[in-house]
Amino acid sequence: MADKKTTEMVRALGRRKTAAARVQLTVGKGTIIVNGKDYKVYFPTKILQDKVLAPLLTVSKEKNLDVSVRVLGGGPAGQADAVRHGISRGLVKWDEDFKPALKALGYMTRDPRAKERKKPGLHKARRAHQWRKR
Repeated sequence: MADKKTTEMVRALGRRKTAAARVQLTVGKGTIIVNGKDYKVYFPTKILQDKVLAPLLTVSKEKNLDVSVRVLGGGPAGQADAVRHGISRGLVKWDEDFKPALKALGYMTRDPRAKERKKPGLHKARRAHQWRKR
């Protein structure tokens, strides 16, 4: 388990697409606050809630740690992934022994996929004008 002081706080940053989440982990009762709201209010769908809670469940710390998150940019799915990434990085800072379990599930990896930029002469990034013969 963590050989940390009970008053210690860990901060980490998680990113996905254009979303960035600043995460703060402290010893507590297991509350998760995202942008001043409970995570179940901020992320109303069960899929996004499970995504946010996944790293804590993996290391069985969902009842021991309070998580405070400030997330900016992106949409709901990107923000949920950014929060998951931030919580995972914070847990590894908290205790290095958590890294293999979190890395095996892919929570430690920064997903590099992002929207491709629009190119000149095209409608979108790759969508060209429709060709017509006559």
